[in-house]
Amino acid sequence: MPHEDLIDTPRGPARVDIDLPAGPPRVLLVLGHGAGGSVDAPDLLALRDAVVAVGLAVARVTQPYRVAGRRAPAPAAQLDEAWQAVLAVLRARGDVPLLVGGRSSGARVACRTATAVGAAGVVALAFPLHPPGRPERSRAGELATGLPTLVVNGDRDPFGVPESGPAVRVLVRPGERHDLRGDPAGTAALVVDWLREHGWTWD
Repeated sequence: MPHEDLIDTPRGPARVDIDLPAGPPRVLLVLGHGAGGSVDAPDLLALRDAVVAVGLAVARVTQPYRVAGRRAPAPAAQLDEAWQAVLAVLRARGDVPLLVGGRSSGARVACRTATAVGAAGVVALAFPLHPPGRPERSRAGELATGLPTLVVNGDRDPFGVPESGPAVRVLVRPGERHDLRGDPAGTAALVVDWLREHGWTWD
């Protein structure tokens, strides 16, 4: 059964929606939302459904600024601080491997903090490589965590598409924009295939 927690952080309470598989989970996947969006974005919900079905527990984290009703995102350092506080609580509850990820801003937070929270890998949906129209302001360095990382972006994303690199696999979805709304189930299936390759699923 899904359930919801409020977890205190130095930046206020964060909300965590947790979904568990039918049997003992192989892995915990923690997902963050986009800057002005929510954990109910179509790609995040499709990903949750697909990975719970193959044995992962999923925790979708709503940052404190969104819990407080604000749409404008907090500064990056505050996002990272709140995220790490939530991850510390979740890690203390179990001993399964941890994967982190999210979409857009949430993917950036997951990448920036992945090694600090002890993650085994990263799932980045719609990673915003640069601000629209500003390719010189690349954020590619945030993907260089040294951990197995999957990036799924649309080829029409105005925030750009990263390139694959050491430990980073980039899959490009034709016709998709930044919201990845065209085929959420197809996007989720790509993630499941990658998880399966790494032995993070039941099958």
